[in-house]
Amino acid sequence: MNKEQKIQVFAWSLSATVAILAIIAWGGDINWKIFDVSTYQLFPVFGLLAFSLMWAHYMASAARQHLNVDREVLKQCFEVTSWLVLVLIFLHPGLLTYQLWRDGLGLPPGSVTKNYVAPGLGWVVVLAEVSLLIFLAYELRRWFDKKSWWKYVQYSSDAAMLAIFYHGLRLGGQLQGGWFRYLWFFYGITLFIVLIYKYFRKLSSNKS
Repeated sequence: MNKEQKIQVFAWSLSATVAILAIIAWGGDINWKIFDVSTYQLFPVFGLLAFSLMWAHYMASAARQHLNVDREVLKQCFEVTSWLVLVLIFLHPGLLTYQLWRDGLGLPPGSVTKNYVAPGLGWVVVLAEVSLLIFLAYELRRWFDKKSWWKYVQYSSDAAMLAIFYHGLRLGGQLQGGWFRYLWFFYGITLFIVLIYKYFRKLSSNKS
């Protein structure tokens, strides 16, 4: 198996593993009463899955760069999982928004900041909403990634990943204790390391 194949196996395997772990954490939190869940119990799993898969993208990309493998090697994996992430990041806030509206609590951001999260944590919700807009903007890369200003969207997307890590840590019910909280910290630490590595490589390449 050459290094291109190894990177592909790593990317697909990591994506599948983190998705399974997110589902296990969520399922354990609801005692696996999957067919009995309310919308309020269902929507968190989509957020856990979305972040986990995006984290896997960062790890696979860093491994590819470290081994000096062409980015085309991960194109299929990233395209498939990116479409899945896009669906997930719509479902996560979308289901919550819909259920709060059905319960007569209005529309966001007020329905969430005033009626769903604890006092003082509304700004964490707004942080996630801004991050969502950034992630959606990043989906426009297919048309604008060659533009000179596109790098700022990439920088914003990296910052949004850190923001979502914090959002999950503060508001995620599955992240308030237990093994998944420790795994989430691992995600955050490794994400930070990979971002440092990414920008260090960029600075080094600009100087040379």
